[in-house]
Amino acid sequence: MTTRIPGIHHVTAISGPAQANVDFFTGTLGQKLVKKTVNFDAPDTYHLYYGDAAGSPGTILTFFPFADAGPGRAGPGMASAYAYAIPASGFDGLMEDLALAAIDFAGPEERFGARVITLRDPDGAPVELIESAAATDRHGFHSVTLWERDPERTVRLLADVFGYEDGGSEQAGGITRQRLVAPGAERGNIVDVIRDEAPSIARPGAGTIHHVAFRARTQDEQEGWIDRLASVGHRTTPVIDRQYFNAIYFREPGGVLFEIATDPPGFAVDEAPETLGQALKLPPQYESIRDRIERVLPPLTVAR
Repeated sequence: MTTRIPGIHHVTAISGPAQANVDFFTGTLGQKLVKKTVNFDAPDTYHLYYGDAAGSPGTILTFFPFADAGPGRAGPGMASAYAYAIPASGFDGLMEDLALAAIDFAGPEERFGARVITLRDPDGAPVELIESAAATDRHGFHSVTLWERDPERTVRLLADVFGYEDGGSEQAGGITRQRLVAPGAERGNIVDVIRDEAPSIARPGAGTIHHVAFRARTQDEQEGWIDRLASVGHRTTPVIDRQYFNAIYFREPGGVLFEIATDPPGFAVDEAPETLGQALKLPPQYESIRDRIERVLPPLTVAR
Protein backbone atom coordinates (compact mmCIF):
# COMPACT_ATOMS: atom_id res chain seq x y z
CA MET A 1 0.00 0.00 0.00
CA THR A 2 1.40 3.37 -0.95
CA THR A 3 0.44 6.70 0.46
CA ARG A 4 1.99 10.14 0.43
CA ILE A 5 5.49 10.66 1.74
CA PRO A 6 5.08 12.48 5.08
CA GLY A 7 8.55 14.04 5.11
CA ILE A 8 12.23 13.41 5.71
CA HIS A 9 13.39 10.39 7.71
CA HIS A 10 17.09 11.33 7.82
CA VAL A 11 19.90 13.02 5.93
CA THR A 12 23.33 11.40 5.57
CA ALA A 13 26.48 13.41 4.93
CA ILE A 14 30.25 12.96 4.73
CA SER A 15 32.63 14.64 7.16
CA GLY A 16 36.27 14.82 8.11
CA PRO A 17 37.59 13.72 11.54
CA ALA A 18 34.91 12.32 13.84
CA GLN A 19 35.75 14.26 17.02
CA ALA A 20 35.36 17.68 15.39
CA ASN A 21 32.03 16.52 13.97
CA VAL A 22 30.83 15.34 17.40
CA ASP A 23 31.97 18.56 19.08
CA PHE A 24 30.01 20.70 16.64
CA PHE A 25 26.75 18.77 16.55
CA THR A 26 26.49 17.84 20.23
CA GLY A 27 28.14 21.03 21.50
CA THR A 28 27.45 23.98 19.22
CA LEU A 29 24.09 22.70 17.94
CA GLY A 30 23.02 20.77 21.04
CA GLN A 31 21.93 17.64 19.17
CA LYS A 32 22.03 14.24 20.88
CA LEU A 33 24.33 11.51 19.61
CA VAL A 34 21.67 8.79 19.42
CA LYS A 35 23.71 6.03 17.78
CA LYS A 36 27.42 5.30 17.53
CA THR A 37 27.95 2.48 15.08
CA VAL A 38 30.01 1.73 11.96
CA ASN A 39 29.67 2.04 8.23
CA PHE A 40 28.14 -1.28 7.14
CA ASP A 41 30.39 -1.32 4.08
CA ALA A 42 33.55 -0.05 5.82
CA PRO A 43 33.51 -1.10 9.50
CA ASP A 44 36.77 0.73 10.22
CA THR A 45 34.78 3.98 9.89
CA TYR A 46 32.14 5.32 12.27
CA HIS A 47 28.55 5.96 11.31
CA LEU A 48 27.26 8.64 13.69
CA TYR A 49 23.58 9.54 14.14
CA TYR A 50 22.36 12.78 15.73
CA GLY A 51 18.77 13.70 16.59
CA ASP A 52 16.35 14.30 19.41
CA ALA A 53 16.50 12.25 22.61
CA ALA A 54 14.41 9.43 21.11
CA GLY A 55 16.00 9.40 17.67
CA SER A 56 12.68 10.31 16.07
CA PRO A 57 12.25 10.21 12.29
CA GLY A 58 12.54 13.75 10.96
CA THR A 59 15.32 14.66 13.39
CA ILE A 60 18.11 12.32 12.30
CA LEU A 61 21.31 13.63 10.70
CA THR A 62 23.98 10.99 10.10
CA PHE A 63 27.64 11.17 9.11
CA PHE A 64 30.32 8.96 7.66
CA PRO A 65 33.43 10.63 9.16
CA PHE A 66 36.53 9.90 7.07
CA ALA A 67 39.63 11.40 8.69
CA ASP A 68 41.42 11.64 5.34
CA ALA A 69 38.46 12.72 3.21
CA GLY A 70 39.22 15.44 0.71
CA PRO A 71 36.98 18.50 0.62
CA GLY A 72 33.79 18.13 -1.37
CA ARG A 73 31.75 20.73 -3.21
CA ALA A 74 28.00 20.88 -3.72
CA GLY A 75 26.73 21.26 -7.25
CA PRO A 76 23.94 20.20 -9.61
CA GLY A 77 22.76 16.67 -8.97
CA MET A 78 23.37 16.85 -5.22
CA ALA A 79 21.45 17.77 -2.10
CA SER A 80 23.18 21.02 -1.16
CA ALA A 81 21.78 21.89 2.28
CA TYR A 82 19.61 20.77 5.16
CA ALA A 83 17.83 23.04 7.61
CA TYR A 84 16.66 22.73 11.20
CA ALA A 85 13.36 24.30 12.27
CA ILE A 86 13.85 26.76 15.15
CA PRO A 87 10.88 27.88 17.28
CA ALA A 88 9.97 31.45 16.35
CA SER A 89 9.82 32.40 20.03
CA GLY A 90 13.48 31.45 20.48
CA PHE A 91 15.00 32.61 17.21
CA ASP A 92 16.26 35.98 18.48
CA GLY A 93 17.63 34.33 21.60
CA LEU A 94 19.46 31.75 19.51
CA MET A 95 21.17 34.45 17.47
CA GLU A 96 22.19 36.24 20.67
CA ASP A 97 23.57 33.01 22.15
CA LEU A 98 25.61 32.33 19.01
CA ALA A 99 26.96 35.87 18.98
CA LEU A 100 27.92 35.72 22.67
CA ALA A 101 29.71 32.43 22.05
CA ALA A 102 31.60 34.02 19.13
CA ILE A 103 30.07 31.52 16.70
CA ASP A 104 29.87 33.15 13.30
CA PHE A 105 26.79 32.88 11.11
CA ALA A 106 25.46 34.49 7.95
CA GLY A 107 22.17 36.36 7.98
CA PRO A 108 19.48 36.62 8.98
CA GLU A 109 17.95 36.70 5.52
CA GLU A 110 14.34 36.04 4.60
CA ARG A 111 13.10 32.99 2.71
CA PHE A 112 9.41 32.43 2.06
CA GLY A 113 8.61 34.87 4.86
CA ALA A 114 10.80 33.24 7.51
CA ARG A 115 14.22 34.27 8.79
CA VAL A 116 17.18 32.05 8.01
CA ILE A 117 20.71 32.03 9.41
CA THR A 118 23.51 29.79 8.18
CA LEU A 119 26.36 28.31 10.20
CA ARG A 120 29.26 26.30 8.80
CA ASP A 121 30.22 22.95 10.26
CA PRO A 122 33.90 21.96 10.72
CA ASP A 123 34.08 20.88 7.05
CA GLY A 124 32.56 24.12 5.77
CA ALA A 125 29.14 22.65 4.99
CA PRO A 126 26.14 24.95 5.45
CA VAL A 127 23.85 24.28 8.40
CA GLU A 128 20.68 26.33 7.99
CA LEU A 129 18.51 27.33 10.93
CA ILE A 130 15.04 28.53 9.90
CA GLU A 131 12.46 30.33 12.01
CA SER A 132 9.31 28.22 12.36
CA ALA A 133 6.00 28.90 14.05
CA ALA A 134 5.32 25.15 14.18
CA ALA A 135 8.59 23.99 15.76
CA THR A 136 8.60 23.12 19.46
CA ASP A 137 12.33 22.41 19.83
CA ARG A 138 15.59 22.76 17.88
CA HIS A 139 16.01 19.12 16.90
CA GLY A 140 13.65 18.62 13.97
CA PHE A 141 14.33 19.24 10.32
CA HIS A 142 12.67 22.08 8.46
CA SER A 143 13.74 21.15 4.93
CA VAL A 144 16.37 19.92 2.52
CA THR A 145 17.57 21.69 -0.62
CA LEU A 146 18.19 19.84 -3.89
CA TRP A 147 20.41 21.53 -6.50
CA GLU A 148 19.28 20.58 -10.00
CA ARG A 149 20.23 21.44 -13.58
CA ASP A 150 16.68 20.68 -14.71
CA PRO A 151 14.35 21.08 -11.70
CA GLU A 152 11.18 20.22 -13.61
CA ARG A 153 11.65 16.45 -13.62
CA THR A 154 12.53 16.37 -9.92
CA VAL A 155 9.59 18.58 -9.03
CA ARG A 156 7.30 16.29 -11.02
CA LEU A 157 8.53 13.23 -9.09
CA LEU A 158 8.01 14.94 -5.74
CA ALA A 159 4.54 16.20 -6.70
CA ASP A 160 3.08 13.46 -8.87
CA VAL A 161 4.60 10.44 -7.12
CA PHE A 162 5.48 11.45 -3.56
CA GLY A 163 2.40 13.67 -3.14
CA TYR A 164 4.12 16.97 -2.33
CA GLU A 165 2.23 20.20 -2.99
CA ASP A 166 3.39 23.46 -4.55
CA GLY A 167 4.71 25.86 -1.92
CA GLY A 168 5.60 28.72 -4.27
CA SER A 169 8.86 29.98 -5.74
CA GLU A 170 11.36 32.75 -5.12
CA GLN A 171 14.37 34.23 -6.89
CA ALA A 172 17.36 35.80 -5.15
CA GLY A 173 21.04 36.14 -5.97
CA GLY A 174 20.81 34.18 -9.21
CA ILE A 175 19.07 31.24 -7.48
CA THR A 176 15.56 30.15 -8.39
CA ARG A 177 14.02 28.22 -5.50
CA GLN A 178 10.84 26.17 -5.80
CA ARG A 179 9.26 24.86 -2.63
CA LEU A 180 7.43 21.53 -2.30
CA VAL A 181 5.49 20.76 0.88
CA ALA A 182 4.22 17.38 2.07
CA PRO A 183 0.69 17.78 3.46
CA GLY A 184 0.43 17.51 7.23
CA ALA A 185 2.53 18.77 10.08
CA GLU A 186 5.34 16.21 10.24
CA ARG A 187 8.89 17.35 10.84
CA GLY A 188 10.96 17.93 7.73
CA ASN A 189 8.00 18.08 5.34
CA ILE A 190 9.60 20.66 2.99
CA VAL A 191 11.88 20.14 -0.01
CA ASP A 192 13.34 23.15 -1.84
CA VAL A 193 14.52 22.55 -5.40
CA ILE A 194 16.94 25.15 -6.75
CA ARG A 195 18.58 26.13 -10.01
CA ASP A 196 21.69 28.28 -9.59
CA GLU A 197 22.93 30.40 -12.48
CA ALA A 198 26.50 30.24 -11.11
CA PRO A 199 28.47 27.42 -12.77
CA SER A 200 29.59 24.66 -10.44
CA ILE A 201 30.79 21.08 -10.72
CA ALA A 202 29.70 18.76 -7.94
CA ARG A 203 32.43 16.87 -6.10
CA PRO A 204 31.60 14.37 -3.34
CA GLY A 205 33.75 14.61 -0.23
CA ALA A 206 33.88 16.07 3.26
CA GLY A 207 31.23 18.71 3.71
CA THR A 208 28.73 17.25 1.24
CA ILE A 209 25.45 15.38 1.57
CA HIS A 210 25.52 11.73 0.52
CA HIS A 211 21.77 11.08 0.34
CA VAL A 212 18.34 12.15 1.53
CA ALA A 213 16.02 9.59 3.12
CA PHE A 214 12.25 9.97 3.08
CA ARG A 215 9.86 8.27 5.50
CA ALA A 216 7.77 5.13 5.15
CA ARG A 217 5.76 4.67 8.31
CA THR A 218 5.63 0.88 7.94
CA GLN A 219 7.24 -1.96 6.04
CA ASP A 220 4.06 -2.35 4.00
CA GLU A 221 4.30 1.28 2.93
CA GLN A 222 7.90 0.82 1.87
CA GLU A 223 7.06 -2.24 -0.23
CA GLY A 224 4.27 -0.25 -1.83
CA TRP A 225 6.79 2.40 -2.82
CA ILE A 226 8.90 -0.19 -4.61
CA ASP A 227 5.93 -1.01 -6.84
CA ARG A 228 4.81 2.59 -7.24
CA LEU A 229 8.25 3.80 -8.26
CA ALA A 230 8.73 0.90 -10.66
CA SER A 231 5.43 1.81 -12.33
CA VAL A 232 6.83 5.24 -13.24
CA GLY A 233 10.24 4.01 -14.34
CA HIS A 234 12.33 4.22 -11.15
CA ARG A 235 13.84 0.89 -10.15
CA THR A 236 14.86 0.75 -6.50
CA THR A 237 17.30 -1.50 -4.73
CA PRO A 238 15.90 -4.48 -2.85
CA VAL A 239 15.02 -3.83 0.78
CA ILE A 240 18.24 -3.52 2.82
CA ASP A 241 18.28 -4.11 6.57
CA ARG A 242 20.04 -1.15 8.20
CA GLN A 243 19.38 -2.50 11.72
CA TYR A 244 17.43 0.60 12.87
CA PHE A 245 15.28 0.85 9.73
CA ASN A 246 14.88 -0.89 6.40
CA ALA A 247 16.00 1.04 3.33
CA ILE A 248 15.50 1.17 -0.42
CA TYR A 249 17.48 3.49 -2.72
CA PHE A 250 17.18 5.03 -6.16
CA ARG A 251 18.48 8.02 -8.11
CA GLU A 252 15.92 10.74 -8.76
CA PRO A 253 15.91 12.24 -12.31
CA GLY A 254 18.50 14.90 -11.48
CA GLY A 255 20.95 12.45 -9.92
CA VAL A 256 20.42 12.93 -6.17
CA LEU A 257 20.47 9.65 -4.25
CA PHE A 258 17.08 9.13 -2.57
CA GLU A 259 16.30 6.58 0.12
CA ILE A 260 12.96 5.56 1.57
CA ALA A 261 13.45 4.35 5.16
CA THR A 262 10.98 2.75 7.54
CA ASP A 263 10.14 4.28 10.91
CA PRO A 264 10.49 0.92 12.73
CA PRO A 265 12.23 -0.67 14.45
CA GLY A 266 13.95 2.53 15.66
CA PHE A 267 17.14 3.26 17.55
CA ALA A 268 16.16 1.63 20.86
CA VAL A 269 16.19 -1.83 19.29
CA ASP A 270 19.68 -2.59 20.67
CA GLU A 271 20.07 -0.25 23.67
CA ALA A 272 17.85 1.40 26.25
CA PRO A 273 16.31 4.77 25.26
CA GLU A 274 18.01 6.54 28.16
CA THR A 275 21.49 5.38 27.08
CA LEU A 276 21.19 5.92 23.33
CA GLY A 277 24.51 6.76 21.71
CA GLN A 278 26.74 5.91 24.65
CA ALA A 279 28.11 2.50 23.57
CA LEU A 280 29.55 1.40 20.25
CA LYS A 281 26.86 -0.75 18.64
CA LEU A 282 27.82 -3.13 15.85
CA PRO A 283 25.71 -5.00 13.32
CA PRO A 284 25.73 -8.74 14.03
CA GLN A 285 28.10 -9.57 11.18
CA TYR A 286 30.89 -7.54 12.83
CA GLU A 287 30.53 -8.61 16.48
CA SER A 288 33.14 -11.32 16.00
CA ILE A 289 35.77 -8.70 15.14
CA ARG A 290 34.70 -6.10 17.73
CA ASP A 291 38.14 -5.99 19.36
CA ARG A 292 39.80 -5.25 16.02
CA ILE A 293 37.25 -2.55 15.16
CA GLU A 294 37.58 -0.85 18.54
CA ARG A 295 41.37 -0.73 18.15
CA VAL A 296 41.03 1.05 14.79
CA LEU A 297 38.30 3.55 15.60
CA PRO A 298 39.44 6.75 17.32
CA PRO A 299 38.02 7.35 20.81
CA LEU A 300 35.23 9.93 20.99
CA THR A 301 34.32 12.38 23.74
CA VAL A 302 30.71 13.55 23.71
CA ALA A 303 29.46 16.75 25.36
CA ARG A 304 26.91 15.97 28.05
